[in-house]
Amino acid sequence: MDTETEPPRRGRPRRGREPLSRPRIVDAAMALAEAEGVERLTMRGVAKRLGVDAMSLYNHVANRDALLDAITEAVLAGLRLPAPSGDLDADVRAVAHAFRRTALRHPRCAPLVLTRQLDAPAALGPTEAVLAVLDRAGFQPDRAVRALRTSLAFLVGSLLREVSAGPAFSGADVEGAGRRETELTASGLPHVVAAAPHLAVCDHDAEFEFGVDALVAALAAVRG
Repeated sequence: MDTETEPPRRGRPRRGREPLSRPRIVDAAMALAEAEGVERLTMRGVAKRLGVDAMSLYNHVANRDALLDAITEAVLAGLRLPAPSGDLDADVRAVAHAFRRTALRHPRCAPLVLTRQLDAPAALGPTEAVLAVLDRAGFQPDRAVRALRTSLAFLVGSLLREVSAGPAFSGADVEGAGRRETELTASGLPHVVAAAPHLAVCDHDAEFEFGVDALVAALAAVRG
């Protein structure tokens, strides 16, 4: 009697399993990306996670690039932005924290949202939300666009750093900074030396709040 296990079939679920679909593929891809990193995400890896033949994925997703777009759209779909109240301070803070919550919920997929450009209308949802806040606050369209880009520049830079997609000083640098104290003192960089204890640690919550405070103050100053 032949007991060899039958390999997964293309697009055909094993008995009792949910049929293969685009949402299932995207969910599996997101989970894999969060576990291993987006850079290691492959169609074959997603198929293995789902227990199907890799070629079956192409019935639902054109290629890896399209899969990355789908992940980006899925993360954006979870971004819950409040309706503008007309209070610039409260609205900007609400939007900023909504972006941060989403980034921290998907830390390894977040860089896709923050750096990848999508053609899908869903990608314009956050832009619409921020422009609505600025419109309610009295910004004319041209100044609203500039304020939008300034706001996104802060959010992208801050959140990329926080999810470790960009360079950052962190608590892990404390020991190294101590070893380099002599070199720093002799470096001819007095301001770096003076700030070294603070550069060696990073309180993401406090730094994000500081940045939001600065952003709100700047937007209030240029409104009109």
